[in-house]
Parts: sequence; C-alpha cells; structure tokens
Amino acid sequence: MNQDQIEGATTDLTGKVKETFGNVTGDQQTQSAGVADQITGKVQKTFGDTKETVAKTAAPLADKARKFANDRPFAAAALAGVVGLAILNTLRGKKAA
Repeated sequence: MNQDQIEGATTDLTGKVKETFGNVTGDQQTQSAGVADQITGKVQKTFGDTKETVAKTAAPLADKARKFANDRPFAAAALAGVVGLAILNTLRGKKAA
C-alpha cells in the first residue's frame, strides 16, 4: 500500500464523519465539505491504486529488458538504435523505413 492509498482512504473516512456530523447537526456546510472530502479521498485512493498497478506491471517488464540487454548487448544496442531512428523520423514527420 502506498502513501496515496493511505491518505485517500483517510480523507474519505474523514469526509464520511463530516457528512454524518453535518446531517446530525443540520449544518449544510459541514455536510457538503464531508461529501467533497469523500470525493477527494476516492480520487486520491484511485490514483494510488493506479500507481501500485503500474509499478507491479512495469517491474517485470523492466527486469526482462535488463536481462535481454545483459544477455545480448549488441542486439539490444541495435534495437535501441532502430527505435531511436523511428522516434526521430516520427517527430520529423517521416515514416519509418
């Protein structure tokens, strides 16, 4: 669990408490602030979830790329060169050969 997930869950919970307190006391401003906090918390938690998923997905791919580069340095250099030329040609508006 990362920091964004923890903070998002905490903000969401705080928002629920504020909303309930606002409902009980009839304070519309506190109730609205609670709803806003819940939305903010949910967004932050979702962002944290996304970061976690990307980290879990990207790590094995990076390990495979690192292993390929170590096992086949010349092939890796050639592949990097081809990809680099394709990117440069794309940025200049030319089609890759």
